[in-house]
Amino acid sequence: MKINNRFFKKSKKIYLSEIYKKLGKKNISKKTYIENINDLNSAKKNDISFFNSLKYLDLLKKTKSKFIITHKKYESIVKQYSKPILVENVLKAVSQITELYYPDSLNDAVEFDLKLPNKKKFKNIKFGHNVLVGNKVQIGKNSIIGHNTIIESNVILGMNCIVGNNVLIKNTIVGNNVRILDSTIIGKKGFGFFPDQKKNIRYPHIGMVIIEDNVEIGCNNTIDRGSLSNTIIGANTFIDNQVHIAHNVNIGKNCIITAQVGFAGSSKLGNNVSIGGQAGISGHLKVGNNVQIGGGSGVIKDIPDNKRVMGYPAKDIKSFLKEKK
Repeated sequence: MKINNRFFKKSKKIYLSEIYKKLGKKNISKKTYIENINDLNSAKKNDISFFNSLKYLDLLKKTKSKFIITHKKYESIVKQYSKPILVENVLKAVSQITELYYPDSLNDAVEFDLKLPNKKKFKNIKFGHNVLVGNKVQIGKNSIIGHNTIIESNVILGMNCIVGNNVLIKNTIVGNNVRILDSTIIGKKGFGFFPDQKKNIRYPHIGMVIIEDNVEIGCNNTIDRGSLSNTIIGANTFIDNQVHIAHNVNIGKNCIITAQVGFAGSSKLGNNVSIGGQAGISGHLKVGNNVQIGGGSGVIKDIPDNKRVMGYPAKDIKSFLKEKK
C-alpha cells in the first residue's frame, strides 16, 4: 500500500551521478535522472532501491527499479533483474541517499507553527481544552479530540474518530471510526541508527503511519512511522495498552493485540491474528493469517497460517505444553 507522501518535501532533481558521488564512487555521466528512493515493492522504473537480504528475493524479482544498492555478495543475484550499485554497508548507503532526497527527514523536532483549532473550519467537531493543530490538517465530521492533544501538520483524520487526552499524532493518515486512547504517540521516527565508535548515525524516516477504518488503539501506545515504506494498521484491529509498533510493521485486519506486546521493525502480520500480553515479535518476520500467539512468547521466525504457538522461542502450543508437563 503506497500513498503519495504529504509529510516530507523532496529535494531538487537528482541524477545518478550525484548518487554515485554521495556513495564515494567514480562519477558517471549526468544524464540518468533518478526520481526517488523507494523499497523494492513500491519503486518505479526511474527510482533507486536496495537489496540486503535473501528474504526479499521475491520482491527483487518483481521490482521495477533499474538501479539497486546492494552488497557484493548479492551482485550475481541482483544483476539478473537490475543494475547493482555495490557498497560495503547497504543500510548506511540507503540512509545517505534518503537524506540526499529528503534533507529535512532527520528533523523530528517540535513543530512550533501550531494553533488552536479554527472552529469555523472544523465544523461538527468537538475539541477539548488546549488542543493544538498544524497546517493543512483534515478532520472528518463528528470526531472528538481530547484535552491537550496535538495534531501536527498535514495529518488526516477520518469521520467519527475519537482521540483521547494528551495524544500526539504526526505523519499519519487515519480512517473512519477510529479510537485512539489517552497518551498515545503516533508517527514519530523509528529507532533507526548505525552504531559507530565515535557516534551513532541516525537513519532518516520518510514513511507514514496508515491506520485503516474501525481500529482501536489503547492508552500509552507508540507507533513509529516507516523508514522508506509505511507502518500500517489494518481495519478493525484492536490494540491494548502499552504496545510498541516499530517502523515498517504491517498489521493485518481483525487482529487482537493485548497489553505490552512489542514489534521490531518490518515484520508483517496477516489477518485475524491474536497475540497475548508481553509477547515479542522480532524484525523482518512474516506471521500468517489466523495465527494465535500465547502471552510472553518470543517469535523469532516466520509462522505459517492457522498456527497456535507459545514459549521462547515460540513453538507449536501442543509441543510447548507437552514439554512443560
